[in-house]
Amino acid sequence: MRVLVVGNGGREHALAMALRRSPRVGELFITRPNGGQAALGQAVDIAPDDVDGLVAFVRRERIDLTVVGPERPLTLGLVDALNEAGFRAFGPTARAAELEGSKAYAKAIMLRAGVPTAEHQTFEDLSEARRWVREFGRPVVVKADGLAAGKGVVLCHTVEEADVALSDMLEGGAFGQAGRRVVVEELLSGEEASFIAVCDGEHVLALASSQDHKRVGEGDTGPNTGGMGAYSPAPVVTPELERELMERVMRPVVRTMAAEGAPFLGFLYAGVMVTAEGPMVLEFNVRLGDPETQPLLTRLQTDLVDLIEATLDGRLAELELRWDPRAALCVVMASEGYPEAPRTGDVIAGLEEAASVADTVVHQAGTRLLSDGTVHTSGGRVLSVTGLGVTVAEAAGRAYEAVARIRWRGEHHRRDIGYRAIAREGQREG
Repeated sequence: MRVLVVGNGGREHALAMALRRSPRVGELFITRPNGGQAALGQAVDIAPDDVDGLVAFVRRERIDLTVVGPERPLTLGLVDALNEAGFRAFGPTARAAELEGSKAYAKAIMLRAGVPTAEHQTFEDLSEARRWVREFGRPVVVKADGLAAGKGVVLCHTVEEADVALSDMLEGGAFGQAGRRVVVEELLSGEEASFIAVCDGEHVLALASSQDHKRVGEGDTGPNTGGMGAYSPAPVVTPELERELMERVMRPVVRTMAAEGAPFLGFLYAGVMVTAEGPMVLEFNVRLGDPETQPLLTRLQTDLVDLIEATLDGRLAELELRWDPRAALCVVMASEGYPEAPRTGDVIAGLEEAASVADTVVHQAGTRLLSDGTVHTSGGRVLSVTGLGVTVAEAAGRAYEAVARIRWRGEHHRRDIGYRAIAREGQREG
């Protein structure tokens, strides 16, 4: 089987590794691969969002399966274009991908599906938005309506903070076109979790639970990022909560999308706040999370190609996923200045040393492999290190042991990934 992976981040490195493990994959092609992906398949010098170029490549090379990692090619209709050309592609259509492409659309679908979510309003006018915030009288979250690489979310505890965030997006052009319209919603209290399932338009199959760490600093402080680390499983997602999320969130949304004429096929990610009143959905993504993918695919034992084909064929109800029973924890290593203005071009040392740490894997993201064999930084989130262990604490220990062997100028990472789960483990032992 000839397979194309679209995307070159840490998520797509993990996807490429999982696909390469499948005995069904003969040739693997990757769009503009990062330094780690380069060893896994043939480079395709086409941008991940160049829909016409990718369709022409798939036709020319007779690709059997295209796996789309990032959200932008999905919202641009890459899957639609490939399907219309007669080729198999994994991911939602452009219309279904609006669940992530527009937060306002996602909120409308949640309301129609009866999904629990925060009180909210959508605005394009600054004065109307400011008036609503003052009348609402409680802390809010200001979200850019469109795609903003996980960064278009501002937590506002005061009216003054909300004024600044609204002005920045609606008048100042922060996040560009994505911020021309905003969703303003109640700031919820609780613990966040990532609940990801695979959907074939009718059936829904939950993946293992996971939890992301969005804020750049220890203790969940500082600005939001694309994600500074994640782990799986997440103890906050109990079996009871998983059943509730499937019945109140995932299945109703899939039914509603089908009724809308936009059946959802692919990975559906619900960002959930577990509050004292129960789970509330913050947002939907239409692809695997990054960095949640890294621990999830490290644990997945089912052949990824089998999972994808069961989804494309509408056979998800026949499939039962197999998982490594151990926990997996991923630490993201970032460039100096990330997330505001990341520095690039630095030489990364210690990758071979890190690879010698047992039960760990390094997924590269913002990296570039030079002709002399050296690997350089080329983005904000440079790489992620995932460790496996019987407990989350043990997985964290292995991951941080490997992290300590990798270095470049200005590198920074959080040192408390998994702290909630590790605290729960300590309480059980106590």
